[in-house]
Amino acid sequence: MKRALIFDPFAGLSGDMILGALVDLGLQPEWLEQFVAQLGLGDINVRIERAHRRGISCGRVWFDLPPQHAHRHLRHVVEIIERSQASPHVKQRAIDAFTRLAVAEAAVHGTTVEKVHFHEVGALDAILDVLCAMAGVEELGFEAFYTRPVQVGRGWVDIEHGRFPVPAPATLRLLEGLPVRDDGLEGECTTPTGAAILASLTNGAEPPTSFRVHGVGFGAGTRDPASHPNALRVLAAEVEPVAEEPLLLIQSDVDDLAPEFVPAAQQALMDAGALDAVVSSVLMKKGRPALRFEALVPESARDAVVSALFRSTTTIGARYWPVERPSLSRTEETVTFRGQELRVKRVVLPGGGERTKPEYEDIVRAAAALGMPPGELRRILDENGTKEPRGV
Repeated sequence: MKRALIFDPFAGLSGDMILGALVDLGLQPEWLEQFVAQLGLGDINVRIERAHRRGISCGRVWFDLPPQHAHRHLRHVVEIIERSQASPHVKQRAIDAFTRLAVAEAAVHGTTVEKVHFHEVGALDAILDVLCAMAGVEELGFEAFYTRPVQVGRGWVDIEHGRFPVPAPATLRLLEGLPVRDDGLEGECTTPTGAAILASLTNGAEPPTSFRVHGVGFGAGTRDPASHPNALRVLAAEVEPVAEEPLLLIQSDVDDLAPEFVPAAQQALMDAGALDAVVSSVLMKKGRPALRFEALVPESARDAVVSALFRSTTTIGARYWPVERPSLSRTEETVTFRGQELRVKRVVLPGGGERTKPEYEDIVRAAAALGMPPGELRRILDENGTKEPRGV
């Protein structure tokens, strides 16, 4: 089973509604405050409270911000995200969301992604909404994301370029490929920031017909109309794993990349969506020594990984082809050893039996906390599991 987050934007959604719903679902306010504090984005006060929308108790989150320059290009937003102390996966998701925003704005205004000028969505509160939402879903342990139809609303909205019909042009572009609904609700129900986060996480995937609900959260919108509860509902659920997405092997040979940049390039492929990335030595024509980058990639992540390959290495071309990958059934659990929590993968072997393996990063962290070599901790766990052996 996979831990999934199902969005139900029956009244639309925005960045702050998503954060409010995650807090209502169980994201700890203290964690959110600490996450914002360590981003290094200035003196920001996180406000978290309860709000009621037509009788429904909701989480509500917003930020008190320092004076700021609100108009930015995509590169400025990416620089802010990259400088933050968020995890690589969170940064990648946040950059993807803002890249989608830039593509939508460029299409609307007939310009390029590099030249598009962010207005409201380039402001610091939008950057915080995106970063905190991406970090929040990671903190809560969600592995899959789905959405029910998105309420778009009706009427008119005032934006930087004047008065426009709802949904705003960029919002409509961001919702391409996603299920939407129009129940006649007045006003801007879905914002560009909310649409970008939703599109980046779900890619428009609709929830399966059957799933097990483990929690429900509501996030309050700013307005409180008399006609309906202006709130976003999210469901924490367990879903059966679906058939694995087709996989590709992306390959490229490089003979002029300085060795010290190889680990960063390899990580860039992983951050872009590769399931695995390896580097090996090869001999090219005319006897030139080179490095071969190979990445195992879901088909949906092909373009992102190829783009990362071009950005992070000196290659001028790549090749790819479909591959098959038989795999064993596996689950992940958390165990405690001497007060240290470790994630452990449990694999079912053909014909019965199991094999377990602690996560490398957790072994290194726990070993440092316990004052022992990582190899020694791994040996103890292999021999004794999580039970403390006598004399150790």
